[in-house]
Amino acid sequence: MKVRQFVTNGAQLSSHGERELRTVAIDIIEHALQAADPYRALCRRIGCEGGQLHVDGRSIPLPEHGRVIFVGAGKASYPIAKAIEELLGERLSEGLVICKYGQEGTLERIRLIHAAHPIPDDAGANATRVIIGLLQRTGPGDLVIAGITGGSSALMGLPCEPISLADYGTLTNQLLGCGANIIEINAVRKHVSMVGGGKLAELIHPDAMLINITVSDVIGDPLDYITDPTVPDTSTLTDARATLDRYELWASIPKSVSAFLRPGGQARETPKTFSRRNFSDVLLLSASAACEEAARRGGELGLQSLILSTRFEGESQELGNVFAAIAAEIGRTERPVRAPALLIGGGETIVRLNGGTVGSGGPNQEFAAAAAVALDGVRNTLVAGLDSDGTDGPTGVAGAMIDGGTMARARALGIDLRRQLRQHDVTSALEQMDDAIVTGATGTNVNDLKFAIVMNSR
Repeated sequence: MKVRQFVTNGAQLSSHGERELRTVAIDIIEHALQAADPYRALCRRIGCEGGQLHVDGRSIPLPEHGRVIFVGAGKASYPIAKAIEELLGERLSEGLVICKYGQEGTLERIRLIHAAHPIPDDAGANATRVIIGLLQRTGPGDLVIAGITGGSSALMGLPCEPISLADYGTLTNQLLGCGANIIEINAVRKHVSMVGGGKLAELIHPDAMLINITVSDVIGDPLDYITDPTVPDTSTLTDARATLDRYELWASIPKSVSAFLRPGGQARETPKTFSRRNFSDVLLLSASAACEEAARRGGELGLQSLILSTRFEGESQELGNVFAAIAAEIGRTERPVRAPALLIGGGETIVRLNGGTVGSGGPNQEFAAAAAVALDGVRNTLVAGLDSDGTDGPTGVAGAMIDGGTMARARALGIDLRRQLRQHDVTSALEQMDDAIVTGATGTNVNDLKFAIVMNSR
């Protein structure tokens, strides 16, 4: 995966050192994305020989008479589908995978449907109905391979009746903007979804085999928040209601949703266990995969690599200030590590909108922009934030990288970056300053990668 950053020749950068910093940063990003490639991970972990799948040393017989069906949805599902198709060939009977608009590539035996993310659309809902039909027709001895990854809550956005797709979209939009984390958000969505929270797996014939193959984009790698339609759910209706209480959403969410979820409504508890015994889970990549590879590659490049945490949450701008402060500390005092240094963080930070004017941006862009303000004029330092799937928030950029010259470039262009941050409207500013990162759809979706490079003391 190559980074197609807006900086192509460094013409607007103020020093040769800044260009060198960005060359190193892009190298680290590209290695991190390659290490988080589900296709490569699956080819390493799963093989097929002698009528059996071999998974991490275990052997799973392919059905002698039954069918093999693939179903998938998510931002990292296409490469899983591609690898399974190549692995099984004619043994694969049929399948369907739902991917975000912009996902490139073709499949021969698995049907590829494009749909909207993060707000669901008719294409995703209709494709989900097709998947439901496929699984309802399974029989004894069939094998179902599910490649469901992060993003499936939108791409398989089929709500329970009588909730409309438009109301489900409104609910999703409000949850994403209220400051809730993904655990809280999905506790609600799983209970209003036709397939979420293990409900999709219940459609598979009890005497069929189910193999879940997935990639984690959630801190701690909890399967029921990564590939939740096909594993038992740990969240409860009480958890879903608590999220709406905590963020005071009952009055603003659509009436159809509030009526459905309130005590006495039509919502039912999700399955907490499966009666089926013949299922298996394969986690190809953990949420921290990109961070771990960044640290390894940093060491190869001669940087003192330090992973601060792979569990960062909270406000993106606040974490940008933290990274800037630590980077500045290294430059002045060589604490907590000596330069040249690479500080790494992972997790999933948020942008809390709180009403008012809202433009175009995303959590990794705000992380970087806030660091730019704090590092105004600081030399030999770069901070970057990247969404591993290639789309940071509802934008066409993956994130941003800034340096001590970013604010000078902003002033020269008449950009008030502080105001843009207050208005959550940083994408156009970062593009104008050549600080945006563009990768296109990466085919993976592990946790965000955030890092700072400090080349030498000042």
